[in-house]
Amino acid sequence: MEKRAGGYRQPVHRPDIRCSRPVGCYTAALSRQEWMGMSESDAKGLWSGRFSEATDAFVAAFSASEHYDRRLYREDIRGSRAHARMLADCGIISADDGAAIDAGLQAIEAEIEAGGFPWDPALEDVHMNIEARLTERIGEAGKRLHTGRSRNDQIATDIRLWLRTVIDGNLALLRRFQAGLVDLAEREADTVMPGFTHLQVAQPVSFGHHMLAWYEMLVRDESRLHDVRRRANEMPLGSAALAGTTFPIDRDQTCAALGFDAPTRNSLDAVSDRDFAIEFVSAAALTMTHLSRMAEELVIWASPLTGFIDLPDRFCTGSSIMPQKKNPDVAELVRGKSARVHGALHTLLTLMKGQPLAYNRDNQEDKEPLFDAADALRDSLRAFADMVPALTVNRERTRAAAREGFATATDLADYLVRQGVAFRDAHEIVGKAVAYGVAEGRDLADLSLAELQRFSVAIGEDVFGVLTLEGSLAARDHIGGTAPAQVRRQVAAARRRLDHKGDG
Repeated sequence: MEKRAGGYRQPVHRPDIRCSRPVGCYTAALSRQEWMGMSESDAKGLWSGRFSEATDAFVAAFSASEHYDRRLYREDIRGSRAHARMLADCGIISADDGAAIDAGLQAIEAEIEAGGFPWDPALEDVHMNIEARLTERIGEAGKRLHTGRSRNDQIATDIRLWLRTVIDGNLALLRRFQAGLVDLAEREADTVMPGFTHLQVAQPVSFGHHMLAWYEMLVRDESRLHDVRRRANEMPLGSAALAGTTFPIDRDQTCAALGFDAPTRNSLDAVSDRDFAIEFVSAAALTMTHLSRMAEELVIWASPLTGFIDLPDRFCTGSSIMPQKKNPDVAELVRGKSARVHGALHTLLTLMKGQPLAYNRDNQEDKEPLFDAADALRDSLRAFADMVPALTVNRERTRAAAREGFATATDLADYLVRQGVAFRDAHEIVGKAVAYGVAEGRDLADLSLAELQRFSVAIGEDVFGVLTLEGSLAARDHIGGTAPAQVRRQVAAARRRLDHKGDG
């Protein structure tokens, strides 16, 4: 291990989108031997002026977060650059110091991107690592960067900047998935499949109509993310530790530079609450719930017991022992990852509920569940956006399944009502007809007119127009209905909406 000023350097490795250490592995930060080799001033950290003894080695390792919050380095540097420019423009630091800080931060970002940054767990978090490295590179000017701010408003700003980017990426994935579903709906507009209640055959529906149901779920998910982004896009920077700062800062300048809608209006609230993160994970949990429901149906439909669909081979795996198997692993994994996101939501809600104003160290624990939920949502959306539009439908199997459950029984009841029979009477008549069909092993459409008239003289020759599966679908030609013509109208409306990418 290499000795350097200020402590020991960890082996260099590139920070990836995933943490380089296991979640919660705080003891991996520094070994006992490493801690024992550090100077007292190193172990005290940036607050050494107040303390008379070094921080306990275990406590320091326990407190470290750089192994996961380093993924915020881009946002941290961006916020610091904007803060430094503001300090210089307001005359709080010199223009030369402001320029040196800006150039130094740009160099550090390039260093991190290249995988050569000396991340040091002894420096606790991403902020202290970058600031210490800045001081190493540019000298005394680096120590002036922290003027007029605290790590409290710094991290609150970093997370909001990061979350904003994450939401934008998820919105793009949602749009891509929606577009794929719309294409699939159009392709399968005339495909008959059973619609289920209680997982029992209920009424025939268009496969395209079913895909548009998924699409509508995603539209609401998209809308929720837009709402989250709007409320998250307020800037905490300038709130300092909790009360603001005595320096003549210009929060409007940094707000504009960082693309926020407005500065936060209360410093106590700005540094302490993580409701914006909770709201994002809540929206993510609902989206994952929808994806899990889709996954459940895909797993059922891909089973040989139904054989409704065939998933692309590239999204499936086989068995180590059964050569015939084709497992819908991606769908199952998405279904499983929904549990992780639900767990992250519960973690964040519990984390927040007991905290008095203002900032508490509890909030260090907000990032890992937030990161994990964001990663799961992103990966799940990408998987489904790639997989679902590429599936193929076994139209013969879906049509045959729709015929097996007397799916047009409701159509016969509606027919009788139009003939003047009260609905409750019609319901009873059809129930008897279905019982007869079950005994005979034939669908309603396969019964003769004479057989049907045993149950009601109101039944005429025209009844067979409503007893076919295609007739049942076509009859439901209204807004929200399953008629193929209506599916195509909804497809056209969805495409118009998708063409207006700013609509939420």
